[in-house]
Formats: sequence, C-alpha cells, structure tokens
Amino acid sequence: MARSTARPVVKLKSTVGTGVTYVTRKNRLNDPDRLVLRKYDPVAGEHVPFREER
Repeated sequence: MARSTARPVVKLKSTVGTGVTYVTRKNRLNDPDRLVLRKYDPVAGEHVPFREER
C-alpha cells in the first residue's frame, strides 16, 4: 500500500544553528504552514524550537 501525499515526511532543523535535525510526518491538510515544534537539542543541551525545512 502506497503512502498518502497528505502526510509527507518533513525534516525539522534546530533554530539555534547547531545542525541537529529530527524527521517526522505532518498532515498537510491540517497544517499547510511550516511546522514548528519545541524539541530537545542535545548539542545545545536544552529544548529549543525546531522549524520545518523544505
């Protein structure tokens, strides 16, 4: 079964500039804008906003 295009895989990159990335899925129909999640950055040692990159 093929994956739906409504839930693409997106990369989340740290806004601190450490180069840390997370990979997740998002629902494009509910969240058409870029996704911003607060996640743990092991290089910075704290929780920081991660923004979707395209």
